[in-house]
Amino acid sequence: MASKPATAKKSLSSPRHLHPPAMDHEHIALVLQGGGALGAYQAGVFEAISLIPSEPHWVAGVSIGAINAALIVGNPPQQRVARLQEFWNLVTSTSSMFAPIFDHQWSAMHQMGASMASSFGVPGFYKPRMPPPLFQPQGTDAALSYYDATPLRATLERLIDFDLINSAAVRLSVGAVNVRTGNSIYFDNTKQQIGPEHIMASAALPPAFAPVIIDGEPYWDGGIVSNTPLQYVLDNREQKKTMAVQVDLFSARGKLPVNMGAVLARQKDIQYSSRTRLCTDNSAQLLRSKQAIQKLIAKLPPALRNDPEVQRLMDATSTSHLDIVHLIYRQDIYELESKDYEFSRATMLAHWNAGLSDMQRTLDHPQWLCMASDEDNVTVYDLAHSTHERS
Repeated sequence: MASKPATAKKSLSSPRHLHPPAMDHEHIALVLQGGGALGAYQAGVFEAISLIPSEPHWVAGVSIGAINAALIVGNPPQQRVARLQEFWNLVTSTSSMFAPIFDHQWSAMHQMGASMASSFGVPGFYKPRMPPPLFQPQGTDAALSYYDATPLRATLERLIDFDLINSAAVRLSVGAVNVRTGNSIYFDNTKQQIGPEHIMASAALPPAFAPVIIDGEPYWDGGIVSNTPLQYVLDNREQKKTMAVQVDLFSARGKLPVNMGAVLARQKDIQYSSRTRLCTDNSAQLLRSKQAIQKLIAKLPPALRNDPEVQRLMDATSTSHLDIVHLIYRQDIYELESKDYEFSRATMLAHWNAGLSDMQRTLDHPQWLCMASDEDNVTVYDLAHSTHERS
């Protein structure tokens, strides 16, 4: 039987001593997908990661992944988990329901929690527009969205030190999309000053939220174009041995639906998974092709290797070792299409503890990192666990 939130703890898990794998990576990137209420899973994953001596050098996120990323980068290491806990306790503070005994009862409570968030909003995050958009002046934020995200700005300003973010001690990148051009863009603290508006733009999913205006341009949630910032990280990483830990909230793979609720849930999974496996596989193949070109050039006579055209080819194909660690949340049997906006306390704890458990299990078995070969410049580790495997 799948694990049920009925067994979820009433408080966030306490850290325990871990034995992290021996790693010689020069650069560690944490990549966080969008997924609304499911983002508590990423917070649980980070609680386990926070116990590793080597902190992430770069955190990239989209939507709720951008909010989690800003909470991480915008706080000193010793306060990051506490700030994540404070945020997730705040947004689930109006629904602390206890889980029923049976799966079908939990599904009903799950739907009730989603209905509460839809009808009354989420504390510290958003509140419904009154009157609704139909009765608002055209062109205003109120006419373009069902919810007012002003509470989120106050929450971000209270929980995040934006001066720390802009010191660029840890790199932060958050994805959004320009409403006018349809082009994806990443706000990056190594390229510009980051404020609450950049995080809110990354999380402004229409039609729930209005576009966020930055430097005269309107931006929506980056998940509209790509819900996973992995490609941006791979395209912009330094020439150092890198580990990219990618935490996804929607699974591209799944079972054939058996009812309409499952159809809607499966559609959302496919839509927002952003074909991350294909992106990962294509990136790995590209890096292997570059490595093959480098090996071929090395076999050329010195006179040819020094040819300007060959030198340009060498520069274009220069790369360094990359490990992609892929961890995917697998939904429980009770979860419905509304799983990404169901902000009940019990479900949040279940998501958090699932992320913590999955990452702890990974770190407790460090032999997974010994699979890399010097002959292969890129290695992909799929560490996704189904709910049936969770203890």
